[in-house]
Amino acid sequence: MKILVDTSVWSLALRKKSLTNEESKIVKELKELIHEERVVLIGPIRQELLSGISDKIKFEMLKEKMRAFEDMEILSSDYENAAEIHNECRRNGIQGSHIDYLICSAAKNNDLRVFTTDKDFTNYIKFTGIKLHTIREDM
Repeated sequence: MKILVDTSVWSLALRKKSLTNEESKIVKELKELIHEERVVLIGPIRQELLSGISDKIKFEMLKEKMRAFEDMEILSSDYENAAEIHNECRRNGIQGSHIDYLICSAAKNNDLRVFTTDKDFTNYIKFTGIKLHTIREDM
């Protein structure tokens, strides 16, 4: 199964210098998923990763690294479903970002698991039917 990797996991792997034991496991899992060619990227996650990098050289280096991953196409139905998810979550007192809801929609519509460290996604499960990727312990 393919895995849609969220910004939080990419940021951990690409930006953070010293990692806790748990963070090291997350980065190791990402490396394995890349090696297995199971990683999926969408444009909004690419944009989030590149946003806020004021150093032009670092920006260009990261942009070049991320070009190794092709963006999965996001369809009108993904955006429409993301809006439905937003509305349903809001009715039930759950706040989230538009990109989070788009990630949920794209994952659900393409039968992908989401790999994230963002705890908000556990709130979305009830209203989206998405599945989260967990670190495999036997690695």
